[in-house]
Amino acid sequence: MGEDRGVSELDEVQVVAARIQEAMSAVVVGKDRVVRTAVTVLLAQGHLLVEDVPGVGKTLLAKALGRSIDCSVQRVQFTPDLLPSDVTGVSVFNQDARTFEFRPGAVFANIVVGDEINRASPKTQSALLEAMAEGQVTVDGTTYRLEEPFMVMATQNPIEMEGTYPLPEAQRDRFMARIEMGYPDPAAELAMIGSHSETDPLDELEPVTDSATVARLVQAVRRLYASPAVLQYVVDLAVASRHHPRLRLGVSPRAALHLVRAARAHAALAGREHVLPDDVQRLAVPVLAHRVILSNDARLARDTAEQVLTDLLREVPVPAGVR
Repeated sequence: MGEDRGVSELDEVQVVAARIQEAMSAVVVGKDRVVRTAVTVLLAQGHLLVEDVPGVGKTLLAKALGRSIDCSVQRVQFTPDLLPSDVTGVSVFNQDARTFEFRPGAVFANIVVGDEINRASPKTQSALLEAMAEGQVTVDGTTYRLEEPFMVMATQNPIEMEGTYPLPEAQRDRFMARIEMGYPDPAAELAMIGSHSETDPLDELEPVTDSATVARLVQAVRRLYASPAVLQYVVDLAVASRHHPRLRLGVSPRAALHLVRAARAHAALAGREHVLPDDVQRLAVPVLAHRVILSNDARLARDTAEQVLTDLLREVPVPAGVR
């Protein structure tokens, strides 16, 4: 009985995820890999950081994910004058009732789209920490649970640094994965210009599932089997990163946990009931690259975190019998 339920859950994960990806791809043209990563992070109950230059569709990706699911979506335009209470909420005194009433902030939604998150002050950025890590907000000593599923999709421009506050390591570590949109290929750009210049494709995007279904599938993904050998492989990668000569800061335990959860979602999207090292390897760079810090020698050699992690994957042996 339990096995049949597991198989049906896995089938539903694939069907619903395929619908979401198809709906998003109709808006975010030519970015199937990026769309798949976004859906993977959603099902892994994580948060996504999208970094790239202006005009490549960072906010469009976040909006498309929100529109494809019948759930609550809030957009926050991060600016230097944005207050922490704008994000989390504030208690207001009701003179008629003679009591304080809590007015929820923008974080009280299933999907929170944070535009240009590095333009807000560190104090406002830190207001997201508790919400992203624990799924709750504490205001004036009272804790409020957030809706499930809950996902923050934040964007930032890594080129224009004037008037910005770079995300500290503690904040970056809360994001399960970081991706770059990249420029579309010429054919996709031509198709996008032709379709987007006439109408806004977001206006025609209809929800293909709802928040209750996504929340149920998130729990199904978390139950996917990861063998002790695969878990040991993730730990081996984390330990190796902490002693790597080209890294000054290696992978945190939270990063290792996020990598396992993302690998489970990747396996579920592939229709497998168990996690393989291939799942770990495919997601290692987007999940880990934004958390590590290069050594001075690596910076001088113009290495990137992605290059170092790719080399690390070659150096750490895959457990025998689980290839």
